Amino acid sequence: MATEKRYVLNPAPFVVPTTDGKLIEEHVGQASTGTAAYSLAHMVAPPHWSEPYQTPTFDEITIVVRGRKRFEIDGDTVELRAGQALLIKGGARVRYANPFDEECEYWSICVPAFSPDTVNREDD
Repeated sequence: MATEKRYVLNPAPFVVPTTDGKLIEEHVGQASTGTAAYSLAHMVAPPHWSEPYQTPTFDEITIVVRGRKRFEIDGDTVELRAGQALLIKGGARVRYANPFDEECEYWSICVPAFSPDTVNREDD
C-alpha cells in the first residue's frame, strides 16, 4: 500500500504574467503547488514601478534582498532596505512602490496564500 508523500517538490516557480515589468515567481501557493494556507514568492520590481492601492484579506511579510521598497500603509509611509522585513496585516490599505533608480528584489510570504480574489486591488 502506497502512502501519500508529505512534501511537494516544485522544480520551477510559476511565473505570474504581468504587464508592468515586475517579475513575480511563485514558489509555493495556489498557482504553483495548490497550497491555500500560505504562499511564497520571489519578486523583482523595476525602477519607478508602483501598484494601485489594495486592501488584502491576507497577512503579508516582505523581506528585501536588494534595493529599496516603499509602502504606503493606512496613511503611513514605510521604506525597507536590503536585510529588513515588514509584516502588513490583512485589512490594511496598502500601496507598494519602487520609486528609486535601482531594482528592488524581495521575497513575499502571504498567509493565507495570495489570491487575486482576496487582494482587493483598487482600479486606477
